[in-house]
Amino acid sequence: MKGIDKITSRILADAEAECAAVRKESDERIAAVKAEAEKKAQDEYWRLVREGVKDTEQRVQRMDRTARLEAKKSVLNMKQEAVSRAFDLAREKIAELPERDYVGFLARMAGEAAVTGQEEVVLNARDAAAVGAKAVKAANELLAKRNLPGMLTLSAETREMSGGLVLKQGDIEVNCTVDTLLDLSRGELAARVAEVLFEG
Repeated sequence: MKGIDKITSRILADAEAECAAVRKESDERIAAVKAEAEKKAQDEYWRLVREGVKDTEQRVQRMDRTARLEAKKSVLNMKQEAVSRAFDLAREKIAELPERDYVGFLARMAGEAAVTGQEEVVLNARDAAAVGAKAVKAANELLAKRNLPGMLTLSAETREMSGGLVLKQGDIEVNCTVDTLLDLSRGELAARVAEVLFEG
């Protein structure tokens, strides 16, 4: 019986040792798998963090570019409005010139634009009544200095315009209205006006 007990004890001891070895190997494998899974999880976590940081930086850069572009647009719009206001003020100032200066302005326009010296001068109703005759007389005097016949006449026709005049001979017209003159000079003068308004 003692021999059987010894063999049984030996078999049990071997089985327990084998179980312990299997358990140890299993624990080691579990620990290795767990460590690898934790490392992968950490790597994935930091990859996602890096992607998130990169994405956030790109969004911030896009927002910054958009904000700068919007600011430039706002400044440009403000400058364009200021330049337009400057031209509007110029139009108002011309309309508010003292009579003598306004007559001189109209005479110069007519005198410089006349080709034959025999055109009709068309004004708005207010100017025709207030300064028409004086402006035509002064323009004819300027034409005489240019050796052209000073035979401009004040037209009975009037037109809707803020100021200035239209020279008319038959179907041919030369538009010297204040609006047209400002529009024509706007391209050339807008940059200089902006420079004066926004220098420094």
